[in-house]
Amino acid sequence: MNHTKPKPSRLSGRRTFFKKMSGLAVAGMTALSYRRVMGANERVRLALIGCGGRGEWVARGFVEDGHEFAHLVDPCDSHAQRVGEILQEQQNLKPGLGKTALAAMQDSSVDAVVIATPDHWHALLFLQACMAEKDIYLEKPQSHNIHEGRLMVQAAKKYNRIVQIGAQNRSAPYNFAARDVVQSGNLGDIRLVKVYHMKPNASFHERNQPYSLANPEPSPDDLDWNLWLGPAPYREYHQNIFHHYGWTAFWDFSVGDLNDGIHQIDLSMMLMGEPDPPVAVSSMGHRLHFRGDDAQPPDVMMTSFDFRDFILSLHVTGYPRYMQKTTTTIRRNDEFPYWTQNATRIELYGSRELMIVGRMGGGWITMTSGGKVVEKMFGRFPDEPHRKNFIECLKSRSRPNGEIETMNNSTNLVHLANIAHRVGNMSLTWDGDLERFVDNDAANELLQRSYRPPFVLPKIL
Repeated sequence: MNHTKPKPSRLSGRRTFFKKMSGLAVAGMTALSYRRVMGANERVRLALIGCGGRGEWVARGFVEDGHEFAHLVDPCDSHAQRVGEILQEQQNLKPGLGKTALAAMQDSSVDAVVIATPDHWHALLFLQACMAEKDIYLEKPQSHNIHEGRLMVQAAKKYNRIVQIGAQNRSAPYNFAARDVVQSGNLGDIRLVKVYHMKPNASFHERNQPYSLANPEPSPDDLDWNLWLGPAPYREYHQNIFHHYGWTAFWDFSVGDLNDGIHQIDLSMMLMGEPDPPVAVSSMGHRLHFRGDDAQPPDVMMTSFDFRDFILSLHVTGYPRYMQKTTTTIRRNDEFPYWTQNATRIELYGSRELMIVGRMGGGWITMTSGGKVVEKMFGRFPDEPHRKNFIECLKSRSRPNGEIETMNNSTNLVHLANIAHRVGNMSLTWDGDLERFVDNDAANELLQRSYRPPFVLPKIL
């Protein structure tokens, strides 16, 4: 890994790049641009790309931390307008609104962009931001496919960008402590790690009902549906794709519900000391509970990864109503989840002790025989420290906790699990150095996607 410190943000003279970007642009208002040098205690100026639920949440957090947004970008006008109204209650600057990111990328006063779009837009916007010499806070998962992930790592290095992926667990003090326990050897030899993503319903299942594309409604007047689709193949608008994370029901737009499960997959890699990529992956999954509905990702899937020294098993469901993510109450107080029904836990089976870890503030415990607790630590929700780590790294030009190359390795596990399922629930051999499957053309075809013009990936200059 290249450990050269990234260079501070500066004005871009890449007119060719902006000329190419302008072909995707729809005019929007901009905030007044100005040159400035970021001081150690100065407010950071940001642009938000993707003003849905997660984008709004992240933006509000940065503003509460004392920073400001100069641009709000979304293909749906009402989304950007709603977030703008919320932020103006907390910041003095009136943000410019636009359907595309062109104005934000050209604005020399913008220090960094926050990308919180659906998965299929991540790489295109990320590469544009790198070429515009903006630093980047990118919500997970990093990429839509493995090829994109590698290009994003290369671009971040080439343009010396500070990149924070939204892997908030990597900024949680309780997870640092859990990692220290694992790396101390107190658990003994760890040969089996179980990662659970057994939610009561997938993100796209509203009220635990089958997913349906029946009864389509007209596209909202203020939505540019073609722009929302971007690089994905064209399909007609449907409200159940656009709303309620319905896009995670299709491979064209997402990695399925592992869009959320990447959190604990990545945390398991952090706890295990960032191991080398697995040498093999095997998946078995189907739509069993919601058999015959219109969604693509399985509602039951089990995946095994062979890391040579240990096996990691991933357990995914989207139907048992008694399973529950760690609640907000637990995240804010000295409480633990009811572990056996915690939907998003990790179990590390050492030769001496068992560790159970809850993501995003769930805390952790270690146990021996008979359920005897050896150590424990409560957790707290890590959004705030993750944001602050990003801002600190913008100013120091040091690498953030969710830096891109480490996160690319974790994100690849999501892709490997899905590909092993999509090619027919197979066992596949993986060459982590080449980032290709051994002797399986069908699997290798899923390493990248086709892009619908003009929404193609820019060449890294």
